[in-house]
Amino acid sequence: MSYDYDLFTIGAGSGGVRASRLASQYGARVGIAEESRVGGTCVIRGCVPKKFFVYASEFSHAFKDAGPYGWTVGDVSFDWKTLVANKDTEIDRLNQIYITNLKKAGVELFQSRAELKDQHTIHLVEENRDVTAEKIMIAVGGTPWTDESIEGHDLGITSNEVFHLEELPDSVVVAGGGYIAIEFACIFAGLGVDTTLVYRGPTLLRNFDQDISAQLHKELEQKGVKLELSTIFTKIEQVESKKHVSLTNGKMLVADQVMWAVGRRPKTVGLGLEKAGVETNRGGAIVTDDHHKTNVDNIYAIGDVTDRVNLTPVAIREGVAFAETHYNNTPTTMDYEFIPKAVFSQPPVGTVGLSEQEAKDAGIEVDIYKSDFRPMKNILAENPERMLMKVVVEKATDKVIGCHLIGHEVPEMIQCLAIPIKHGVTYAEFKATCALHPTAAEEIVMLPKAS
Repeated sequence: MSYDYDLFTIGAGSGGVRASRLASQYGARVGIAEESRVGGTCVIRGCVPKKFFVYASEFSHAFKDAGPYGWTVGDVSFDWKTLVANKDTEIDRLNQIYITNLKKAGVELFQSRAELKDQHTIHLVEENRDVTAEKIMIAVGGTPWTDESIEGHDLGITSNEVFHLEELPDSVVVAGGGYIAIEFACIFAGLGVDTTLVYRGPTLLRNFDQDISAQLHKELEQKGVKLELSTIFTKIEQVESKKHVSLTNGKMLVADQVMWAVGRRPKTVGLGLEKAGVETNRGGAIVTDDHHKTNVDNIYAIGDVTDRVNLTPVAIREGVAFAETHYNNTPTTMDYEFIPKAVFSQPPVGTVGLSEQEAKDAGIEVDIYKSDFRPMKNILAENPERMLMKVVVEKATDKVIGCHLIGHEVPEMIQCLAIPIKHGVTYAEFKATCALHPTAAEEIVMLPKAS
């Protein structure tokens, strides 16, 4: 049977774009459809604009620390509209780069919603026509989830809307205890917003090492973020210009804005998966095997829509593995072990490998090396912010199986540390490496063994 395309990709985010570009460069006829802007969540309404907001919010701390170093900082002010406008300009530039790169690779781009009609047919909604493909890749990502059971849930914004607020609020309540919630709580607080974080669990970042979670808790409170833990919303009401948030612990919070950051869901509703017979799990995620194939032989899925490891670099590497396997005669699988992760909180978190508890739950006997200290930069500034470094070592082999850091610039450190850790470095080899002085990073090769 003859098809219009060898590969048609639904979703032009980081993973879908990479898979499509490579497949086309390897000789496939490729089409791709995107209902929003090309670049996906990360570039348009996620990692990239968020990092600009993080940078903006960090200046307030830098101004405060500058005095003891001899700087006289005069009156400073912040203009939200300037930040948003400059962020938009950069996002426009990146969006255009993604479009240009697709065209250079020979991929045909359709800026239209696409839905499956059967296992080989895609309906382009805006163009009101069908196209066919031998293979179909679904890479539509995820979307913010809000608790619709809460009265007034629609009065809150999500990470989709926060980048386009017309005014910076004076006060905000953020719901959630994961990456997005914590990052935006720090952003708002750094920009001078009265910020409260509400989370249903007793500790933040529940999937991270417990020592990191506890340290972050202290640092957030020190920076003025109010924490309401082990509680959730029961109702949100608009009262004149304010939003009144009722909590299960009996408290009432009043704020200008409420932000939902309680998780994301695969964006599969209305995609036509049932028409093609594609299986999803209870959460709506597309079920795939180790080669990203669904239960339908010619349909594949990568990225957040599979709810496997929801990180942009993972989606990109999954896209590469797919293209190499199917269009370059180089069978490739994605390796999900030792993926470095970062939370751009203030201070930020960097982590790779198993937490202490995960190792113990897996029956691994471990040695722990750990240090909690105030970095040199903070001494003259009388800044109480601390760093914590923790290494989890398998006792039987001395291999480093986990590394967990919190402090200034640790995401940059963890990317480099992930390389030797992924390839089986021992802690003896860490300690045999000469320290680089004076740096905070030198502590990683001199950590004392925890009692």
